[in-house]
Amino acid sequence: MAVRIRLSRIGKKNRPHWRVVAVDSKKKRDGAFLENLGSYDPIKHQILQLRVERIDDWVSKGAICSEAVLKLIRLKKNGIVLEDKKSPVKKEKNVSKLKEKTKEGAIASKKGKGVKKEEGKEKV
Repeated sequence: MAVRIRLSRIGKKNRPHWRVVAVDSKKKRDGAFLENLGSYDPIKHQILQLRVERIDDWVSKGAICSEAVLKLIRLKKNGIVLEDKKSPVKKEKNVSKLKEKTKEGAIASKKGKGVKKEEGKEKV
């Protein structure tokens, strides 16, 4: 039995959450696994849990790690903390921009109000 250490997807639709598992290489991606070795949240870019000792034990027994798991192990061993790639948007800036746009829109609509005359056409 060829054992691989790879990611298995759990979570909701459009809200992925990955589990690091030891699994028979012939099994499906989300199929039955031999052991749960950790978890990773790609939305927050955060390694929630990673049992490196158990992964090393499986590797010593002949298991092969996937590239994604190797990256996670390297980050965990080096002590690198993954940070969110998206910077938080400040509400204050967006609110001020929105107010400016609404003021401009209000001014333009006041100027545009009034009776529209149709040139060249007379109503009978």
